[in-house]
Amino acid sequence: MEAERHTDHHFRAMGTDCHVVVVGGPADAAPSAIARILQLESRWSRFLPSSEISELNRRAGSAVPVSPDTALLLQRSVEAWWLTGSSFDPTVLGSMVRAGYDRTFTEVAADPRRGASELDLGCTDIVIELDDDGWSATLPIGTGFDPGGIGKGLAADLVVTQLLDAGVDGACVNLGGDLRIAGSGPSGRAWTVAIDHPGEPEPLALVGLSSGAIATSTTLLRRWDLDGRAANHVIDPETGLPTATDVALVAVIAGEAWMAEVLATACLLRGVDRVFDLLDGTCQAIAVGNDGTRHTTAGFDAFTRTSDDDREHDREHGARTREVVPR
Repeated sequence: MEAERHTDHHFRAMGTDCHVVVVGGPADAAPSAIARILQLESRWSRFLPSSEISELNRRAGSAVPVSPDTALLLQRSVEAWWLTGSSFDPTVLGSMVRAGYDRTFTEVAADPRRGASELDLGCTDIVIELDDDGWSATLPIGTGFDPGGIGKGLAADLVVTQLLDAGVDGACVNLGGDLRIAGSGPSGRAWTVAIDHPGEPEPLALVGLSSGAIATSTTLLRRWDLDGRAANHVIDPETGLPTATDVALVAVIAGEAWMAEVLATACLLRGVDRVFDLLDGTCQAIAVGNDGTRHTTAGFDAFTRTSDDDREHDREHGARTREVVPR
């Protein structure tokens, strides 16, 4: 099949490495997609004082005007809380701060120290309203919102939708390993995603997708020392502490990236014995225990490809996108 015109872009945003591939479509599609990612970061980052999320956190207890993007983020976050039986909770900001993740990770890694916060949980009491003046949201008093664990996945979903609406033939948006794909790859075929393990030179699996999402959650990255113990960025809402799970990594395949991201973290927190008990047949996953053992859902192998199928070796950090060469 003849290769299609495509553009390939690597950049930093949302505190991570980003990769956008656009196949066909207008010349301004990729620049517009990158601008959209930066716009979402400016609205959602808890590290930017001018963001809508920072304003919501400062004014907890009061209604704050928000953009439709932020209203959607809050709606999906509450939905994710119910979906995971509270294993995902976007109001863990206080726990995150107390664990020392009160600055960007670059700053935390350079100078790890415990933070101070009296914020508590309160996801079910978030209020999101639409009236003639637009959207507004109210966080419960004494809570704080952290978009980590859902924001990058939702951003990937929104940007891929924008690209398809712009008339592209295919798109891949990978935000730090939270990835959404739609349409054809540069060759006109489907895509391959390589699921990486941070401690292994070769991928755990090669997954073929023509449309859908993959997200990975792991305790092996974003780690720091806290009072002589290893801490990580995955907070267990049940304990309010960085997780001590016996699962090192989970990658979930789902229809949308926000759901894949949420479920990956929720599965990680549940431990090896219950790692997949939240998943139904609409999602598939692979997990790696702290002891290196690998576990997969019953339908995961149907998505896998062999190295013989994958003739191109375009390597990235985290999830890596490739094109499928048919068997």
